[in-house]
Amino acid sequence: MLGKKKQKPRRPAGQFDTLVSSRTTIEGDVHFSGGLHVDGRIRGKVVADEGTDAVLRVSEVGEVTGDINAPHVIINGTVNGDVYASAHLELAEKASINGSVFYNLIEMAMGASVNGNLVHQREPVGLLAQAGPAAWQQQKQAHGADQPDESAEASVDGGKSE
Repeated sequence: MLGKKKQKPRRPAGQFDTLVSSRTTIEGDVHFSGGLHVDGRIRGKVVADEGTDAVLRVSEVGEVTGDINAPHVIINGTVNGDVYASAHLELAEKASINGSVFYNLIEMAMGASVNGNLVHQREPVGLLAQAGPAAWQQQKQAHGADQPDESAEASVDGGKSE
């Protein structure tokens, strides 16, 4: 049709194999592959299996208390911990992260909040998440960069204003 722009999909393709419902609380680490949708609460690490193209989505009512490590992460709820997204991170308007964010590609909607550092990582972050932030600091110092790249202070809508 004339005048209508064709938009590419905003979210990584894939189906969500596992649902943590709003009436569920999981205490302990969660390892997954495929797609994981969180409407409930997880108290522990959420880790995608290495070598997979896994997608984690934390909904508006979802909450994770612990670190997240997955290639594709979509957050519209609350995360209390560090987030490691090796491929793509999407922060929707109600996203609230209390911890540092390590990302390769980030999409952030107006209203999303991060109470921590935004750190751009070109390399896969799987090993960094397992070793923790101390290993990340050692790697940065070895490459001659002492400070994290906080260049994500550009416009929160990615320059796509209407």
